[in-house]
Amino acid sequence: MRTMMELHQSCSNLREYGSEQCLLSKPDGSSTFVQGDTSILAGVYGPAEVKVSKEIYDRATVEVLIQPKMGLPGVRERAREQCVRETCEAALLLTLHPRSSVTVVLQVIHDDGSLLSCCLNAACMALMDAGLPMSHLFCSVTCAISKEGQIITDPTALQEKESRALLTFAVDSVERTVLMSSTTGSFSVQELQQCIAISQKASEQIFQFYRESVKRRYSKIK
Repeated sequence: MRTMMELHQSCSNLREYGSEQCLLSKPDGSSTFVQGDTSILAGVYGPAEVKVSKEIYDRATVEVLIQPKMGLPGVRERAREQCVRETCEAALLLTLHPRSSVTVVLQVIHDDGSLLSCCLNAACMALMDAGLPMSHLFCSVTCAISKEGQIITDPTALQEKESRALLTFAVDSVERTVLMSSTTGSFSVQELQQCIAISQKASEQIFQFYRESVKRRYSKIK
């Protein structure tokens, strides 16, 4: 089992990240999120009118669209859309806006690993920018397990390619519980528990970054 020192060292290996909000004029909220060389542009529309076929009488409908850097969306994008949608539904207070829709559009600018995590973090920043009511914030951390059993946080595309397992977790800001997980490859129960613990610890850095980003933005407005 990993010691707290080893967990801390794994968490400190996050690549440099940055974000900017309120970039686009047409969406109700927008943001960019950069993790290393991976970059996502997010836009949030809503609450807005919803098609009758997608209307839910007691809460808002959440739609997520991921546009790849080149070409048309495929199976991978659809799987990532479901992960982002389920995480957003867990965080948003959808019952406050029944019979309406909230649409999150994520444009991939560049992919150098940990793409799903970057999409989730960009979505959260855009939802904050839109001012939508949420029970908690969320962030995401990706862990790769190498063939030698080493756990790498926030892996690059090359590290993902060389790994035997890839695990992505979405964590809430209140109790640090896991809201969503997406895994590929083979790993043991112990490795899964270690990756969850590392992701929960690393999420503290990202939530602190959220707070500092919002503080800087509103201090400029004053």
